[in-house]
This record gives sequence, structure tokens and C-alpha cells, in this order.
Amino acid sequence: MTTKIFLLSPVALVMLAAGLAAAQQPATTDRIVAIDRIVAIVNEDVITRRELDDALKTATQQLQKQGTRIPATEILEKQMLERIILDRAQLQLAKETGLTVSDAQLEQAIRRIAQENGMSLEQFRSALERDGISFSKFRGEIHNEIILARLKDREVDNRISVTEPEIDNFLRTQETSSGKVEEYRLAHIYVRVAEEADAAQVQARRQRAETALAQLKSGVEFAQVAATFSDASDALTGAVLDWRPVTRLATAFTEALTTMQPGELTSVIRSINGFHILKLLDRRGREAVPVTNQKTHARHILVKFSELVSDADAQRRIVKIKERLDGGSDFQELAKQYSEDGSATSGGDLGWLSPGDTVPEFERAMGGLKPGQVSAPVRSTFGWHLIQVVERRAQDVSNEQRRQLARQAILARKADEASQDWLRQVRDRAYVEYRLEER
Repeated sequence: MTTKIFLLSPVALVMLAAGLAAAQQPATTDRIVAIDRIVAIVNEDVITRRELDDALKTATQQLQKQGTRIPATEILEKQMLERIILDRAQLQLAKETGLTVSDAQLEQAIRRIAQENGMSLEQFRSALERDGISFSKFRGEIHNEIILARLKDREVDNRISVTEPEIDNFLRTQETSSGKVEEYRLAHIYVRVAEEADAAQVQARRQRAETALAQLKSGVEFAQVAATFSDASDALTGAVLDWRPVTRLATAFTEALTTMQPGELTSVIRSINGFHILKLLDRRGREAVPVTNQKTHARHILVKFSELVSDADAQRRIVKIKERLDGGSDFQELAKQYSEDGSATSGGDLGWLSPGDTVPEFERAMGGLKPGQVSAPVRSTFGWHLIQVVERRAQDVSNEQRRQLARQAILARKADEASQDWLRQVRDRAYVEYRLEER
């Protein structure tokens, strides 16, 4: 992101930069005009052609790496512009509400990334520059990624609450189930609808979703259709939602999925936030939480993947950490250095866990460990984990504990829904002026 000097407005700064560049180059040089022109205004900020081109390059490389057919340039261009607009609106909100990242926190994050790549900070900086990546730009991107993650956590958490009647209903449903909890692995396309959209705008968005569904039915690969039509944050990374229990999915989704077989598509599903298409990739059942369970005291190291850190890069980092553990390094010390969640400061300690407290992938891996043993790298929706069991004990699950487990399951489902709703509101509140078509 461009560093702002507050003596001038962002618009004035970009116009000044464009004017200076034009004054220093022959009038016939088209490249400068193309690079420096404004393609969108977001509130009082601007997005330049250079920023959009950089995002397009990254997106294209990501799609090629996945083996996904790249959408037409004009379609991908509009998709990427919308993503930049949404990010810019969130960063502006973070600034308005005083959310910051200190230089020390940013420096620590970058040093951790360098260490995970087996380099000192100076070596990492040189490696970036050899790859044509400006260190200052990389630093700015990491800063923004941290800000966006903190903003989303704060804003979404503040929206979520669980009532006692909701917990009662959840527990009644569990008691009448067959003792199995259904889990689904899905691919997902999401077409956002603005909160204040009129009937014609809603119909246009529905038609977009129907067009996407028609392409899927004609045999176009899901990842390509998602990259072309989906507004979800994972649209360019395969659009796959990893294993999720039925309790974490919206009712409209579960009703459609109940009778489906792997490989089948839903019709277009309407929600409060927009339109959805799901593809059932796989389904399975696991045992429901028993009345008596075994509590596990565990710790972990988490390396997250994101739009800036690919799944493969996160996996490579966790493998390197595992090699150090196998070589005799202390788990708690490595967790303090490398783990990317709140448990890092306590050496990755997660305290005493009951069945259902963690995501299924984590729980299955943890369940196969003996006290003192460290797992192989484990992938979940949060990233890549290394898990160590400290000790175990058997304990009856009290009514209070059952209610707490139910509360956590409901919170997880509501967090997904609230996140989409919040992003939609952030986007709807932003003033956006498009200049992409201007030449």
C-alpha cells in the first residue's frame, strides 16, 4: 500500500506523482500514463493502475500454481479491483477506529517469517530484492495483513452472542440425533448482495449466480468458476471449505446437503448476505460428544496460511519447525517464537481440552498421541499445526460443560455468518468511484 504524507490528500499525492512523472518523460510515453492513472477512488483514497497490475500478477501466479484455468483478463481485473476496494475500506475503518500495529510487533512478525525460511532478516531482505520484491512494500503488506486480521476479529466478535434458548435447542437436537455428527467438505461460490439493493439489483446478482451454476453444470471446473464469479475471500485459492460439522453450517445449507451425494451441486441458495452455490466434495459421520470424556492437556504450534502466505509455504515452515523438534529443540520455546495465535506467549499451551473443543482434524490427531508425543504436521482451517499432548485424565461431562460445548459450536457457525455480513456492510458504506474503463 502507498505510504501517505498527510500534508496532501491521497488524491492530490497521486495526481502530483503522475504530473511529475509526465514532466520527466517524453509526451509520447504511454507507459507512464497507464501505470500512474487512477482506476478507482475509495472514500478519500485512491487505487492506481500499478496497484491493480501488481494484484493481477499475484492472482495469475496463484491460479497457475493451482493449475486453474485463468479467467478472461477483463473479468479477473474486475474481481481483483473489488478485492482491493474491500481491503482498502477495511484499512480505512481500522485507521478511523485507532487500530494500529507497533513497529516492534511488525518487526517481530517479519523476523519470524525470515526465521521460518531459514534466514536472518538481512538474508531475507536480500532474497526478496533478488525476486524483484521491494522490502518496504513487503513490510507494508505484512502490516496491512495484521491490521485486517485484528480488525476482523474485533468487529466480528463484537457482533456475536449466543442465547440460552439457542443452547437449549442445540442440546435437544443432539439428544434426538443418531449419535453421529455429520461433517461435510464443500466447495463454495458466494455472490454478495448489497444491504440496500433494490429488486433489480438483487435480480442481477441472482442472475450472476445462476450463470455460475450453468457453467458448473456444463462441466467448467469449480475453481475456474469461483475465480470468475465468487466474492468469497477464497475465490482465487480453490474455494474449498474444509471439513465442517453440520452444526457450523447455516440451516439453508444443511437442508440442501442432507440428501446430496459427493460430486453433486446445490441450486442457487439465498441467504441474508447474497446467493450461494455449494458442491458436496465428501461427507462423513463422527461420534457425538459422549457424556463421559477424556480431557487432554495439550499445546500446539500454529503456522497460518493466507492470501500472502500460501498453503504450501505454511506447510514448509511447519515441517522445518518439526525437524528442529525432532533434533531436540524445546517445544515451548519454538511455540513462543513461531506460533501464530494467542497461545504463543504461554509456549503454545491450550490448557485442558474436552472432545469438541477443537476442530475435527486437530482433535483426531491429538487423540492418537501419547503424553509427551508430538504429532506430524496437521492441516486445519486455521493453518498447519504441531500438537503435543502433555497429559490426559478421564472426567464426567457436567451439564455446564455440555452447555459450554454447545455454545462454542453455535459461536463457530455464527462467526462465519457474521463475518460475511460485516464485510458486506464495510463494502456498502464505502463511497466508490470507478475509473477502470477510462483511458
